[in-house]
Amino acid sequence: MQIKKATFVIAIILALVVGAGGSYAYTSYAGKEESGSRSASDDAGSLSEVENAYELIKDNALAKPDAQQLQEGAIQGMLETLDDPYSSFLDEESSTQLNQQLESSFEGIGAEVSMVDKQVTIVAPIKDSPAEEAGLRPNDQVLEVDGDSLQGLDLQEAVNKIRGEKGTTVTLSVKRPGVSEELNIDVTRDEIPVETVYADTKEVDGKTAGVLEITSFSESTAKEFKTALDKLEKDGIDGLIIDVRGNPGGILTTVEDILKNFVPRDKPYLQIEDKNGEKQEFFTKLDEKKEYPVNVLIDEGSASASEILAGAMNQAGGYELIGKTTFGKGTVQQTVPLQNDSMLKLTLYKWLTPNGDWIHEKGIKPTVEVDQPEYFYSSPIQLDEKETLKFNDNNDKIKNLQIMLEGLGYEPSRKDGYLNEKTETAVKQFQQDNDLKATGEVDQETADLLQTKIIEQVRNGKHDNQMDKALQELFRS
Repeated sequence: MQIKKATFVIAIILALVVGAGGSYAYTSYAGKEESGSRSASDDAGSLSEVENAYELIKDNALAKPDAQQLQEGAIQGMLETLDDPYSSFLDEESSTQLNQQLESSFEGIGAEVSMVDKQVTIVAPIKDSPAEEAGLRPNDQVLEVDGDSLQGLDLQEAVNKIRGEKGTTVTLSVKRPGVSEELNIDVTRDEIPVETVYADTKEVDGKTAGVLEITSFSESTAKEFKTALDKLEKDGIDGLIIDVRGNPGGILTTVEDILKNFVPRDKPYLQIEDKNGEKQEFFTKLDEKKEYPVNVLIDEGSASASEILAGAMNQAGGYELIGKTTFGKGTVQQTVPLQNDSMLKLTLYKWLTPNGDWIHEKGIKPTVEVDQPEYFYSSPIQLDEKETLKFNDNNDKIKNLQIMLEGLGYEPSRKDGYLNEKTETAVKQFQQDNDLKATGEVDQETADLLQTKIIEQVRNGKHDNQMDKALQELFRS
């Protein structure tokens, strides 16, 4: 039996992938000869060695190898030599999950992940997902899943461990930047929300601002966006905010369809560069910008397709970007169907902004940088068995406690990690307000309720500095 080494160079329908989990634009691709020092006979000889090794192992190894596992292992091994976390092999199950994700109809924890410095890293939790509810944040590094280390696994193997059926619970051991101790976060898997566009309006000094939040770029997002935009315009908005904070990416053609509403045709909204440095530019057919002002909200969880949108809106459209520097994903993958319903995802291109900038591992900087309140970045307090935080204690957990208390409107008087009398009084008041025994000591029940209240407050948008600034900048002129 021979390995089908030419499967991926046949003219077939593919998907362009841009981003941590994939931004897709459907296109066709045919294998072609590439110039270089190696001849076709050299390549054939190398592949013959692979085939010989395959036959020797399959026919003679004492371990009784499975033929399909041998083939998949060979593909995985080749990909590992690329030192590229975004190139991967997807077996039948993983391919099915990817297709479901594009349709926004999958079950799991609802977080986009990437491989950063060989660590499985949260790019962004999806809005209203179990991952968001559990308190996972961009740049969290997942070290273990249910006690099993992810060390040595590729991204897809790690994802398969994290995902699971609705109603089941998974425990993630997480290393969070700026937090000394590992966090153990329980996440109950669920069906991930299908809706990807959320519309709202806000009144500012007698003017109406439309707000369109895009949580991911799925197959239906562009249609959802256009329907919502048309309604806002019909109702008479004076300006528009497009919010892609925490949006990990999606289908590239969806981004293109959205950009066609805002970016004029006199400048490319996107450039693609191949390994030889050859570039292709993409333009809209729009004659003029909207009559009303538009700006875009971004943060460290805005990745891939969100960064394409942000870069195009700013550099080709002249719109303001409000928030924090984005994730930084600037390569393009192409997924190729193989036999047995598996797929190969391979990095083939860089994508560049309209000005030709490659934002990989750098991100897109906002034109107006705005931090959120400190409590937005607080971490869950996790205590050892029978441990409590009490008067005169001094540690990082108490520093985090004080940040949370202040964010909820209590007065700890300090945020240096020392639990003084005023912090104790603030704890007692919180406990009393929430029908807990007012001891002034923080046990796990109090800690968990603090985290719940923090998440609720973040979600209600009451102290959303970035949104407030976006509204202010929208009507500044």
